[in-house]
Amino acid sequence: MKIGIYGGTFDPIHRGHITAAQAAAQQLGLDLLLLIPASIPPHKALPEGGADAAQRLEMATLATAELSCPAQVLDVEVKRRGKSYTADTLRTLRRQYPEDELWLLMGTDMFLSLQDWREPQEILRLARVAAFSRTGDPEQQRFARQRAYLEETFGAQVTVVENPHVVDISSTRLRQLLPEGREYLPEAVYGYILRQRLYGTHAELKHLTPEELRPIALSFLKPKRMPHVLGTEQEAIRLARRYGADETDARIAALLHDCTKKLDMEQQLALCHRYDIRLDELEQHALKLLHAKTGAAVARDIFGVKDAVYEAIRWHTTGKPDMTLLEKVIYLADYIEPNRDFPGVDELRRAVYDDLDKGLLMGLSDTIDEMERMGNPVHHDTLEARDFLLRGEAK
Repeated sequence: MKIGIYGGTFDPIHRGHITAAQAAAQQLGLDLLLLIPASIPPHKALPEGGADAAQRLEMATLATAELSCPAQVLDVEVKRRGKSYTADTLRTLRRQYPEDELWLLMGTDMFLSLQDWREPQEILRLARVAAFSRTGDPEQQRFARQRAYLEETFGAQVTVVENPHVVDISSTRLRQLLPEGREYLPEAVYGYILRQRLYGTHAELKHLTPEELRPIALSFLKPKRMPHVLGTEQEAIRLARRYGADETDARIAALLHDCTKKLDMEQQLALCHRYDIRLDELEQHALKLLHAKTGAAVARDIFGVKDAVYEAIRWHTTGKPDMTLLEKVIYLADYIEPNRDFPGVDELRRAVYDDLDKGLLMGLSDTIDEMERMGNPVHHDTLEARDFLLRGEAK
């Protein structure tokens, strides 16, 4: 397996880092990319007022949503005390990946000064080097001389990676440009910066438009869930237009419906305590049921959503009897958004767009049947929602 190792302060990580990593992944044929935020970089001081280690790790994780190759963010340097020396990190990774091909990715300045790093011989023994270069870069002669020097002196294995889509900006300059420099940032990273009020930003989070809300909503999610939430927003727009629901409310509810989804049981219960959310016996043990309640509470508290949006988020998992139009739209948008792929989904989509209530009944019934086949308990709200619709059909 070919593994790329890309370290840096990442304060913040930006599209310059992403395009370089993407170029390396494609040209080297990487099977895995490891992003490793530094704890204390040995070559420079961390800026005052910058993000802390946990925030830089979170931003790096969010940024992986824009990578097409498999990627992980490691806290190996953040957890290590003292300065973050590359040789120490490579020794750790070599123990973890003893048979794999390790590639150390680096920019121009780092590459041209590699012989001055701590333990360069050890670094070049443990990993091959991939140095980023711009197409037609005037530094190409220096690159060639440095490559020859490292190969002759240390037995290095060096590849120059051309980065035709280079984004020429430093993290220092980007911090100075915020918030106007958002185009240099992955969308979820920009949202995280606003939500955490990093780098001197002071965004007002109440009553945002869907466009303003989207990057912030994405910052709550694991990267793999972002396509689902964006798909739910688009499905909610279509359903709102088809059946006359408020489109803005539908978009906001869709963007926030999974805002606490990634939290574990302990974190969910802490939010329940904070917001005085009462749980029935099943909810006290069923993690999947809690994010609708806690997500609605967070949406109201942090973003000041209106009651109709709160309720749509609140009921998007279980449903309930006599749902409002917006509640039905969000329940079904979550269920049938374009990324969903399960047996019967196309039939369900056709039913939803033919008749909203019939589609809702089909979705609720399918959920109940699946839960019962798996031997899992079904929440009473879901059963009551189905029975309410069945009674309506019988009239």
